[in-house]
Amino acid sequence: MDSVAELPAPTTTAASGLLVVDDHDLVRLGLLTLVQSHAADTGQDVPVFEARTLAEALELYREQRHRIGLVLLDLHLPDAHGMSGLDDFLRAWPRAPVVVLSGVNDPGLVRHVVARGALAYLPKAGDLQHVIGFIRSRGTFGPQDRLDITPLGPDQTTLSTWHGANGQRLSLTERQTQVLEWVLAGASNREIATRAHLSEGTVKNHVSALLLLFGVRSRAQLISSLR
Repeated sequence: MDSVAELPAPTTTAASGLLVVDDHDLVRLGLLTLVQSHAADTGQDVPVFEARTLAEALELYREQRHRIGLVLLDLHLPDAHGMSGLDDFLRAWPRAPVVVLSGVNDPGLVRHVVARGALAYLPKAGDLQHVIGFIRSRGTFGPQDRLDITPLGPDQTTLSTWHGANGQRLSLTERQTQVLEWVLAGASNREIATRAHLSEGTVKNHVSALLLLFGVRSRAQLISSLR
């Protein structure tokens, strides 16, 4: 697929919209409903764009990229399978903030999708509220929910690479790295909140985002997988 030249996007306001790329109507409807519910609670305007195929997604992103702050991309589409959809999307739009959605709950895929340029890997097998938790961590529903993501320019964030003892590497924010180290040391949310001078709710959001990033369901699984 030929690369599409990116034009500078308007910078007057931060993009808060979502592009949901999934050929399952119920998944798109579920995410749309949850996003609209959270947006209504916080008074935020969060437009949601939907696409069933990679071709539709690429066209929508070309037209609406100045309004889209996050792309939720399923790995299995009618015109893309496996990593090809992610590769083609990022080849066309290298700076696009893409999160991979997959019905396969395989933590091993996390390393592959992040290495290819995705922000995270979110399994659809669990509660879609977990996906909403990651969306919230990106500040979509207001700046009070953002997890240390400092805009440097269109579609850019300040991230560092976390190196695990087992050779695993992930791009995390400084705060996420700090919270992860405390979690691995056995600290509770309350203890982390005290050390970091944060609310327990904020720490919980950080931990939830880490579970999603590493493709695990619990703190115990996170600790076990990284030791």
